[in-house]
Parts: sequence; C-alpha cells; structure tokens
Amino acid sequence: MASPLQTAADPQHLIEPLTQKLSGVIALTAEERAALAGLQVPSRRMPRGREIVSAGRKYDGVFVLLDGAAIRYRALRNGRRQVLNLVLPGDFIGFPACFYEAALYTVAALNDAVVSWIPFPTLFALLQRQPRLSATLFCCFSSEAAMVGEHLIDVGRRSALERVAHFLLELLTRLQAIGQAAERSYRMPLTQELIGDALGLSMPHVNRTLRQLREDGLVIIDGQHVVIEDIESLAALADFERGYLGRFRIADFLDPG
Repeated sequence: MASPLQTAADPQHLIEPLTQKLSGVIALTAEERAALAGLQVPSRRMPRGREIVSAGRKYDGVFVLLDGAAIRYRALRNGRRQVLNLVLPGDFIGFPACFYEAALYTVAALNDAVVSWIPFPTLFALLQRQPRLSATLFCCFSSEAAMVGEHLIDVGRRSALERVAHFLLELLTRLQAIGQAAERSYRMPLTQELIGDALGLSMPHVNRTLRQLREDGLVIIDGQHVVIEDIESLAALADFERGYLGRFRIADFLDPG
C-alpha cells in the first residue's frame, strides 16, 4: 500500500473544508460535525508538485484535501496529459481511482497543500454509523460524475471560446461554495498550460481565447486574478447551468429529526 506522508510538525488551524462543503447540502447535526472533524485530522503537508496518488499503485484509503489545490490527470505513453479535474479543499482525493485494485489516475499538488488520510475501514465504519452523511457524500460523488459529463461535452461539442468560458464559470461556482471566491472574482490555481490540458487546447489557443474574452468585455485576468465582468453573458455564451454543481434535493428527505 502507498503510505501516507508524515504528519505536519506544526499543524496550523485550518477550517474544516469537508464540513463546510457538506453543510451547504444539508443542515449538519453536532454529532455529524464531530464525525466529519475526525476525518480531517491529523493533517499532512504535501509540497508543490508531489504526487498524492500515483496511477498504478495500490491504496487502502483516500485523502481529503484541506488546503491548496491539486489536479487529477492521466498521462499517456506518448507523454501527453489529460487533466480530468481540479481538486479543491473539501474534495476527496482517490475517488474513484483508489477504489480499484490499483489507482487509475494520478493526483498531484499544484501548490503546497495539506491533506488528511482516511483508511477505508475508518471511512466505511463512519458511513455505517452516519446514514445521512453517507447519502450526502453519495450526492457529492454524483456531482463529480456530473462534472466529468460536462467536461466530455466541452471537448466533444463546445468551441474553444465556449470551453474556456464554461471552465471559468465552473471554477467560480466551486470556489464560492468553499468560501474562496467573491461574487465575480477569484484566484486562478491553474496555468494556461494546465487549462489547455483540461480542455484539449494548446497553450497558444488558450491565450488567444482568453484575450478574446477580455476584448469582448466578459473577463479580466491580471496574473492569477480572474474577474468575470459579465456573468450572464458569459453563461449564455458557454450554455452554463450551475445546477450540476450541487443543487441537490437530498435535504428534502434527510430531516435530522
């Protein structure tokens, strides 16, 4: 089994992003919050560029990202890379890759990150004890699947301009859900090269597309700072509907009483 990294020597107080994420889906009880808190300690530091999960290795658990960002990707034999998704705080690292005999994809830290390690016995025991959390996590995993579907539509049917517009709006919505974006702005965790690897575009093509969005008065990018000037027009261009990112009906059926 691939072993977790050593525990951070001086763990700083971190907001519990998994708790924050799930509290946006259902009203958590004190017992559920305590159970989730147990999944997010102890924390382990992951330096920039380090592989958190390596394709082809066996894992007996998953990670939760507490701080920083990571990419889930598949490297092909010819050296090309397809970025499958961006991992943000509160996301599980190792779903679905680590549930197989050997991990299907690699997950690497984009910057200095903090993770917690959850062995499968610990995770499965919690799911047996906390059925509401089990159902809520099921919904979050469903959102992951929905994102994969939207990314497939990106590369199969959307133009370069539509792909980039959709990507920017999806990232805004996801970062807002964990308190890391303002109403129209956020810090971009990806380089243009990685955006291209996620959207099936060359880096010059990404650059030209971002320039067109800027010239059209839709987006302003200054270094890593992104400001979406006209959310409605950008959403219309990309055919972006944010419902797939977490508007679940589950709360209607999971009254804590």
